[in-house]
Amino acid sequence: MIEFEPFPDEDAEAQGQKRSATIQSITIAMRFLNVLALAGQALPLVDLARQTRTGRSTAHRYMQSLVKEGLASQDPVSGHYDLGAGALSIGIAALRRVDAVEMAGVQMKQLAANHAMSGGVAIWTDRGPTLVRWYRSAYFSITPLGLGDTLPVDNTACGLVFQAFLPRATIEAARRVQPAHFVGTLPGKPVIDRVRREGWAELTSHLLSNVTGQAAPILDAQGELTCVVTTVTDLGKLNRPEDRLTLQDVARLINRATGGQVCFD
Repeated sequence: MIEFEPFPDEDAEAQGQKRSATIQSITIAMRFLNVLALAGQALPLVDLARQTRTGRSTAHRYMQSLVKEGLASQDPVSGHYDLGAGALSIGIAALRRVDAVEMAGVQMKQLAANHAMSGGVAIWTDRGPTLVRWYRSAYFSITPLGLGDTLPVDNTACGLVFQAFLPRATIEAARRVQPAHFVGTLPGKPVIDRVRREGWAELTSHLLSNVTGQAAPILDAQGELTCVVTTVTDLGKLNRPEDRLTLQDVARLINRATGGQVCFD
């Protein structure tokens, strides 16, 4: 069930509460659209009323208005409601404006500022994973890593994520041109399958003693890889044990914005 903060509906107007009817109506309408978007299927009116915490009569009025505008649709047989073609058009237009690297960069900059982790964003080039954003933490920093650096394909968490989401031929081509000292142990199929399934990779002491590398994929709405967010840290320097999974929370937030979160649901 979707949780919402307590929110008055239209019926409260009879009690003399002062508020903007226009803003209130838009906000309540968005509650119905959000419920439909997260449900993954058409819903009956009773479920929509319950999950939006409105009365059935209020839910009916809003859903009929949304249907009229094309933002929702109603099955003529079951009477259930779903998202309409208008909502799809708006969603597609919004996705076209998404810049995953910029979004990821903003979040990674904040992560590095608040935690003992340096981190950034990597994209794929013909040389392999390449850092296009990198933020050094004041609490933990590895000097050799910086903007524009290429990372090993095989013995980094970032490289494992790219291997999990890119074609094998693409990976092999980069592996052939990487420096000899980048060569590491090729991961087995079970490792790559797990990284793809979990959307997460972590390696410790793979490059430097006691240093842990983490990485997570950022996908688009079609499940295609756009970039990878990655961090380096000494787990012993974190303020709290749960900080170890901070990158997972950040990746989840970015994927929600890019539409990639649905691929991990």
